[in-house]
Amino acid sequence: MPVVTLQAQPSGRLTDHIGLGVLSARFHRDLIEEVINRTGCREKRSRRLPAHVMIRYVVAMGLYAEESAEEVMRRLVGSLRTMASWSDDWQVPTGSAITQARQRLGVAPVKELFGRAAVPVASTGTKGAWLARRRLMAIDGTSFDVADTPANVERFGRMGSGPKASAYPKLQVTAVVECASRAVVGAVLGPCSTGERTQAAELTGVVEPGMLLLADSGFYSFELFGRFAATGTDLAWRVGASVSLGLVRWLPDGSYLALIYRPGLSAERRRRLAQTVQDGGEVAADTARLVRVVDYTVPDRNPDGEFITVITTMLDPHEVSAMDLATAYHDRWQEETALNEIKSDLRGRGEVLRSKTPDLVEQQVWGLLLAHYAIRALLVDAADEAGYHPDRLSFIRGLRLVRRQVTDQAAVSP
Repeated sequence: MPVVTLQAQPSGRLTDHIGLGVLSARFHRDLIEEVINRTGCREKRSRRLPAHVMIRYVVAMGLYAEESAEEVMRRLVGSLRTMASWSDDWQVPTGSAITQARQRLGVAPVKELFGRAAVPVASTGTKGAWLARRRLMAIDGTSFDVADTPANVERFGRMGSGPKASAYPKLQVTAVVECASRAVVGAVLGPCSTGERTQAAELTGVVEPGMLLLADSGFYSFELFGRFAATGTDLAWRVGASVSLGLVRWLPDGSYLALIYRPGLSAERRRRLAQTVQDGGEVAADTARLVRVVDYTVPDRNPDGEFITVITTMLDPHEVSAMDLATAYHDRWQEETALNEIKSDLRGRGEVLRSKTPDLVEQQVWGLLLAHYAIRALLVDAADEAGYHPDRLSFIRGLRLVRRQVTDQAAVSP
């Protein structure tokens, strides 16, 4: 008796079976459904491009930022035909239809998905992820050129003014990154006129006790330092020469305890506060704060070397030495590397985000952040399994692998 092989066909709408291959594990269907319910973006009637498909599509845009809208969708469904899962009466939607679906989706679901999914990924065994049992984190900012439309100019603005104004409107992003994995775990988007320090104030909820947050001197203010310290996270922030430091006492490793002061205090008031602490007294936290200071020089930065001052809430030199703190501070560059991967490797070097309206611009940036996060999490998993530092695994190679998997496994239902 002959054997008859039946090839299963997908049930429901074809687009219900669009996935992102290896990325689906990071943004699984249940999580996406929770996000849709939480943000209230579920369709009131059946559509060819429902919300859960468009969320995946926005992430795919992050993987294929230089491709047209239709081409991104085509890559997502490209393998369905070869797997006998293609419905002959289903066609790739037009660019206009995709744009309308993106507009219906809005910003909130993609932002919510990032907030739910983008958590630190380094395990206890991840190399380079920890200092004195604290997870190394960093904060920094960057900007993206966006399409030159009146709406984008009004929302995001241009850098500079008059003849010196930037050619394109710019969206400002300030982000918190896990140093070892380079995974972005928190971000704030806004106009380029909003400074990094202002945006950073919205990121205090991203950090927690058991972390050490690194930041460059552009982020320091007495108020912002205090707001992050109040979360229970430890801080190691560079400060400039203009920041007044009131010496309290020297420590055995060459660092020293000092006070940082609320702006506006007179020199005499600062001197009295420092004396109070030297005598064993305490000062009000809203007036001055005790920190530990590590000064060092990086000799190869310029002919005379670069002098760096880092203040930290980690006061005990026996727990973390000045040398270890100085070394850890330079892990802050992992933040810049992560942002450069998003701007150059995902978006494309020098490319402009082509979304024409502010909401779609922000939606696209959240998609870029989600795509980057998923790739970085994948690389950390691979590095941990092999016993490598995540730095040894190439982001470009990881991106190429994921792009191939998206194309080859698009029909796998998440």
